[in-house]
Amino acid sequence: MIGWLDILTMLAVVMAILGVAVVIVILVEYARRIIPKKPSISLEMIKPKKEKPKMSKEKGESITFNDIFMFFIAVPLVLLWVGFAGFVIHSGLNDSSVLEQIEGYTTLIAILGGPALLIIKDALDVWKQEQAEKTAFYKIKAQAVIDYNDQAQKQAQMIEAKAQEQEHKMESKK
Repeated sequence: MIGWLDILTMLAVVMAILGVAVVIVILVEYARRIIPKKPSISLEMIKPKKEKPKMSKEKGESITFNDIFMFFIAVPLVLLWVGFAGFVIHSGLNDSSVLEQIEGYTTLIAILGGPALLIIKDALDVWKQEQAEKTAFYKIKAQAVIDYNDQAQKQAQMIEAKAQEQEHKMESKK
């Protein structure tokens, strides 16, 4: 039977591998943004191009300290907290010796849980802010569509009125 120390060791190895994978992804993305692309001659370069508006991702957003903090500290901490809590629950159900040392485990879960809960709360606050911005944007967009339709209807009515007025003038001249 695999002991709890072996499982914790395997969990630490998995977390280390995930951490290395995240570091590699960040370094590759950073290098891709720094290294200039070599221009290649193609038919597209000969033809005149129409300028397309750049989206926010194309403007060259850089990796910030907060991004690095989230990938290296926050995400592994939350995953470790959830994983260890799940491990303690699973082990407590299968092994009575874990229940004898439950105070130590709950202390460790509480120590990891404090920062993890703060990180989760901040992530939820950011998500709520994004949702509020989306809602405000859609309200403005909906109002713009309503205003546009109202103005289009008024313009159509004005054109119709002018056409009828012109028609009456033409009939009265006959």
